[in-house]
Amino acid sequence: MSKEKDNEKELEQDAVETETDEVTEQTEEQQEAEQTEENAAEEDQEKEPEPTEEEKLKKELEDYKDKYLRLMAEYDNFRKRSAKERLDLSATIKGNTIGEILPVFDNFERALDAETEDTNYKAGVEMIFKQFGDMLTKLGVEIIDPIGQTFDPNIANAVNQIEDENLGENEVAQVFQKGYKIGDKVIRYAMVVVANP
Repeated sequence: MSKEKDNEKELEQDAVETETDEVTEQTEEQQEAEQTEENAAEEDQEKEPEPTEEEKLKKELEDYKDKYLRLMAEYDNFRKRSAKERLDLSATIKGNTIGEILPVFDNFERALDAETEDTNYKAGVEMIFKQFGDMLTKLGVEIIDPIGQTFDPNIANAVNQIEDENLGENEVAQVFQKGYKIGDKVIRYAMVVVANP
């Protein structure tokens, strides 16, 4: 009986040893497979060719090209912005200067309306007024005379209101003082009387 127990114990030990050997073999196989994969990955990395001198120079050239194009775009934007600022500044300076001269122009216009018997004097004032008007036109100055139009607060200031059945609603009935503008910039707003506000 003891022989049988010894045999059983030996068989059990053999079975345990066999299982242990199998587990060890599987573990070793897994380690070998992982090592093979790592080696393959390293070989793939090593297989990527080192860039040649020509490829390096091409990449460097592309980088310089990109920087050059960006710099040119920035310069072009700067040039356009500067040109626009100069035009805006020029229009502002021109508008301010003409705004200071306009009262003189208004006085010439009043002088034309004054009654006089001296025809030479009247002809001289008319000539100066025309010359003054031509100069303003050359400078791009336009007269704002909104009589008969609907009142627009962007070009005129209402200084009085009246009720008149013959005129429409918010219609400019009278202009006390003409306005002037250069392009879209108003130099002086017209002073007007608005009917039926």
